[in-house]
Amino acid sequence: MPMDRERLYGYLPIVLQNVACSLEGWRINRERYDADFDECLSAACARALLSSDEVCAYRDARLRAFLQWSVDTVPYYEKLFRKLGAHPMEFTSLDDLNRLPVLTKRQVQDNPAEFVSKGVRRHERVIAHTSGSTGGGLRFATTKAAIQEQFAVSWRYLGWYGFTRDRWRAYFGGRSIVPARQMRPPFWRYNVPGKQILFSGYHLSEQNLPYYVETLNERRPSWLIGYPSSIAALAEYLLGTNASLAYALKGIALCSENLMPRHADAIERAFGIRPVQDYGQAEAVANMSQCLHGNLHVDEDFAAVEFIPVDADGTTCRVIGTNVSNLATPLIRYDTGDLVTVSGARCGCGRPGRVVDAIDGRGEDCVVLRNGTKIGRMDHVFKDLVNVREAQLYQKTRGAIEVRVVKGPRYGAGDEARLMSEMRKRVGEETDIRVVYVDRIARTSRGKLRFVISDIPRG
Repeated sequence: MPMDRERLYGYLPIVLQNVACSLEGWRINRERYDADFDECLSAACARALLSSDEVCAYRDARLRAFLQWSVDTVPYYEKLFRKLGAHPMEFTSLDDLNRLPVLTKRQVQDNPAEFVSKGVRRHERVIAHTSGSTGGGLRFATTKAAIQEQFAVSWRYLGWYGFTRDRWRAYFGGRSIVPARQMRPPFWRYNVPGKQILFSGYHLSEQNLPYYVETLNERRPSWLIGYPSSIAALAEYLLGTNASLAYALKGIALCSENLMPRHADAIERAFGIRPVQDYGQAEAVANMSQCLHGNLHVDEDFAAVEFIPVDADGTTCRVIGTNVSNLATPLIRYDTGDLVTVSGARCGCGRPGRVVDAIDGRGEDCVVLRNGTKIGRMDHVFKDLVNVREAQLYQKTRGAIEVRVVKGPRYGAGDEARLMSEMRKRVGEETDIRVVYVDRIARTSRGKLRFVISDIPRG
C-alpha cells in the first residue's frame, strides 16, 4: 500500500479500515486468483508428480529459454553475455550457471532500469517490493502470470495439508493493520473477499492476548497462517495460562521467518498440531516446500536454485537463485542473503526436489517493547526505503531500539523521516528509537547479516 494511503488508513475509523482491508483483498484476489489460476495450480500439482530427473530436465529447459530471453531483452544481461563471450544455449544444466557472476541486491538497487526487460510492455508490469534479510528495500517489476505461478506453488504445498481458499483463515503478519497507538481491541481487521482475519503482530502483549484468543474462539477460523514468532507468542500465552481454543484447528502454516524448533514445539503443545512451513521471497528466485514426511524440498520447477558452500564440509550453503518465472525483471544467480544446511539426504515421500535440512537465514530475534510485547520480522519497516543500503536493529534493553543504517547515494532527510514513521507504526510512541549511520554492518563468521541483534536475555 503506498505511503500516503497507509497514513490515511491509520486515521480511518475501524469500520472503514475493515472496508479498506476488504477492498485490498478484492484487488489481490483479482490479481492472483482470476480464471487462469486454477489451470496454473493444476499444472503445478501435475509437476509435483514428476520424477527427479523429469523435473530437473523441465527446469533446465526452462532455464535455457529464460537466459535467451534475458540476453535478448534485458540491457544488463545483453552486456554481460557479450563481455563473457557466452551464448545461452551453451548452458545445458544448473551447474553451468557458475560461469556467470553472482548478482547482489545492491547491483539491482543501484541500476534498476538495467534489469527491466524491454519485452514486457509497461502496462503489463506489476510493481512488487521486498526488504529481505539484509533490510535494504527493493522495488522491481513482475507480471501477473509470474505472481499467479508463485501462488500456485504455494497453494500446491498448502493443499497437501488440506488448506483451501474457501474457508476462513487467521493471518498473523507484518503489515500495520492496526495502528500502533491503538491501545484497546479489536487488534484485528477483516478481509472478507480473502476470508482472512488479519491479526496485528504488533500488539501481542500479555494484556492483549486474551482478546486474540476470545476472537479466535468466536470466529473459529480453520487455519492459522503467518510468522512463527507471532503464532509462538500466542502459543506460549496459552501454555502459561488457563486459556485455550474451544475448537480444533485444521492446520497451521508458517512463513517469512525461519521456524525455530522451540517455536514449533510450543505451537504443537498449545494447539495439538505440528506446524508446517515453506520458504520463498518476493523476488521468486528460490522456493522450498515441506512435504508430508516433514522435509523441505526445493521446488525445482519454479526457480533455478544453487547452493554455494560456505564451510569446509560443504553442508552450510548460500542460497543463490534465478527467477525463471519473472520475464519482467530477470534476476540470474541472485544472492538471497540466506543460508541453508544441506546434507544430501533423500526423502521417502516420492516428490522431486533436493532436500534442505534447515534454513539458517531467517532466525531473526524479536525486538521487545517496554510492556514485554515481542515483535518479529521488523524488516517490513524497510520495504519501500529504497535509499537504505543495509539496516540492522540493535537492542540492549527492552523499549529502546538502535537502528543502524548504511545510506544509499540518494538517502536524505525525507528517508529518515519515513524510517521513523514506519518504526513508530510498529513499536508505538513509547519506544526510544535512535538512528545511527554506519559505513558497514558487521557480518557473522558465516558472512550473514543478522537483521536483529539483541542483548536482552531470552525469556
